[in-house]
Amino acid sequence: MMNFDCDDPVTVSVSRKVVPGREQDYEAWVRGISALAASFPGHQGVNVLRPSPATDNKYVVIYRFASYADSRKWEESSEREVWIDKLDGLAEGEPDYKKVTGLEFWFDLPEVPVAAKASPHKMALTLIVVVFCLVYALQLAVGSMLETWPLWARVLLAVSVQVILMTYLVMPRVTRLLKNWLYE
Repeated sequence: MMNFDCDDPVTVSVSRKVVPGREQDYEAWVRGISALAASFPGHQGVNVLRPSPATDNKYVVIYRFASYADSRKWEESSEREVWIDKLDGLAEGEPDYKKVTGLEFWFDLPEVPVAAKASPHKMALTLIVVVFCLVYALQLAVGSMLETWPLWARVLLAVSVQVILMTYLVMPRVTRLLKNWLYE
């Protein structure tokens, strides 16, 4: 059983294999349920990964809520249940669910058992080193070119580039590299 603080932000990923030939219907379903989810308190966004070798040829819907309590309200709602019932004939088998909070999102590896948790101290140390290296490298690379920009624009650019690099490029590699240390 996972322990969640009710105030922790929550990220949930749901992966499903779609019945061949029903992809357009599933895409319409995703748009509809995503619009509904957006109307719930604490909803912070949805991302959809389409089938590819990286997703085991499944659709992965990732949604975020501001707190565990908000995610539970959504998951237990009758409105969501109506949309889940509409999946009949669109998806094969049962979906795979994964729910993480806070920093765990950047340390999630498919090959690590769900019950395994990285040490919060090791996650924090890893993030400090990665963030420092990225911010420092960004400043060296483009800092002087942006001196005339307003402070808020420089910070926004730096944070945006850093988060994108961390999410899609750096953290998956760093987590794999440090997997044994993080999960010991």
